[in-house]
Amino acid sequence: MLQTTKQRDVQIVHIASETKALRSRTWDRLKFEVEYSLQKGTTANSFLIQADRTAIIDPPGESFTKNYLESLQQRLDLRKLDYVILGHFNANRGGTLKALLELAPKLTFVCSNPAAIALRQFWENQELNITVVRGEDTLDLGRGHELQFIPASTPRWPDGLLTYDKETQILFTDKFFGAHVCGDQVFDEGWAVYREDRRFYYDCLHAAQAKQVVSALDKIADRAAILFYGPGHGPLVRYGMTELTKEYRKWSAEQSDLDLIVALLYASAYGNTASLAQAIARGITKAGVAVESINCEAAEPAEIQAVVEKCDGFIIGSPTLGGHAPTQIQTALGIVLSTVAKDKLAGVFGSFGWSGEAIDLIENKLKDAGYKLGFEPIRVKFKPTDVTLQECKETGIKFAQALKKAQKRRTPKPTVSATDRAAQAVGRIVGSTCIVSAKRGDVTSAMLASWVSQATFHPPGLTVAVAKDRAMESLTHTGDKFAINILSEGNQQLFKHFTKQFTPGEDRFAGLNITEANNGCPVLTDALAYLECTVGDRMECADHWVVYAVVNEGKVLDPEAVTSVHHRKSGSFY
Repeated sequence: MLQTTKQRDVQIVHIASETKALRSRTWDRLKFEVEYSLQKGTTANSFLIQADRTAIIDPPGESFTKNYLESLQQRLDLRKLDYVILGHFNANRGGTLKALLELAPKLTFVCSNPAAIALRQFWENQELNITVVRGEDTLDLGRGHELQFIPASTPRWPDGLLTYDKETQILFTDKFFGAHVCGDQVFDEGWAVYREDRRFYYDCLHAAQAKQVVSALDKIADRAAILFYGPGHGPLVRYGMTELTKEYRKWSAEQSDLDLIVALLYASAYGNTASLAQAIARGITKAGVAVESINCEAAEPAEIQAVVEKCDGFIIGSPTLGGHAPTQIQTALGIVLSTVAKDKLAGVFGSFGWSGEAIDLIENKLKDAGYKLGFEPIRVKFKPTDVTLQECKETGIKFAQALKKAQKRRTPKPTVSATDRAAQAVGRIVGSTCIVSAKRGDVTSAMLASWVSQATFHPPGLTVAVAKDRAMESLTHTGDKFAINILSEGNQQLFKHFTKQFTPGEDRFAGLNITEANNGCPVLTDALAYLECTVGDRMECADHWVVYAVVNEGKVLDPEAVTSVHHRKSGSFY
């Protein structure tokens, strides 16, 4: 049965013995985390176990509170609710928990110690029934439903907790193994359907905490038997469970094998600074540089020291509380100043409510100590917008590219080899010079491209190769729309405009003649022709994504012009 309000509903499914999934769904765009930028909607999965005692696992955030409670009350007398188990806690989830507590005043919260501290702070020290999980504790609901808890702390969720039910052999994984897609499919029938979405989810949430991901995987590896995963978002993982687990290990190993490491240190009072950190980390990892993310509120000084000692660059993010940086950030800054060599590239960012003194303080301390900043400090008032988050991603990309350039300068130039000769030969492959332009919501971007080729006749389709560290890459996922603007020979204005280095967040179309295509993307009216495209598929190829798109519409703007062709001397760079 579905309970529906506008673009949101609750899908209720019996998934195992005395166990139901309540999938709060939305086709709207939720904005409280970076990974929602795909705009494919999402599900917030909660689970109900009704044995001798009743437990709810991971109630959704306040966006779903009304629909969720209405659906739950049709299946449960909430006065008899015994437990609410939390894989993690944040203020967004607090609205639903308050409503549950009003209806079931005797319920007990089961969570990790960091979550218990956050709960008490959220309720301003109101008396709560809380069972704190320490180590791998258990909770017996009766009829064989013995719940085993597995601590899974990460920088993003220091209070992380997984739950395993011995009776049903379900592992409730909260932030692990999810995907932000919305549909009717409860289980992952058809593994390949969700591969791109799950990879994107991992890259956004977990690439910057790969070490902790591996630790969590190790903890569940020796679990006697797991029938399927119940993640906090997206389809339940049953048919592709083995493959997805292997993929998580593979992706985490790829992060660990990268040569350069950025230490990303932050604290976050209301989650805004954490969102900025996540977006910056996403940009850095896109560019092929590893990130070790440290939530200073949950890290010991020794852990911070170990990370900054081996880093090639560092970035510090802080909220402003009472005109100051939190004590944990001040401690981390002291460790950085006394440990990190002055030739390491640095960065500063933060969010604030009324002022931003903490950002200024960190910036001045680093400059006074002799560190060079890799970007202008990012200062965000209140909650970051889509445009701000895109700017943070682009900032992360630029920071990573600067580290790579510095490493290249320190590396002796090799002599000419067979590889160099092959690169010269590959460079003789030519392609038409194009500008790819895209828009999603308020975010626009564009890039110069010469790796564009027709791929199909019916329907007409093409492929375009997009480097992983391009800002445009995040706008070329399945279902996204873009325009290919084909340049004419001799059009140096457009060519030069798009060969320059853009600063993060800079308007790519400033000073140009543009119009809007039917698919909403910018079109350059001085181009020879343009094509309106929809992404149909993507394939990961080393340092690029090869994107296949169907051409929906197109128009020749200058029938007399000749297509511009890009000639290169080497196949190792553009």
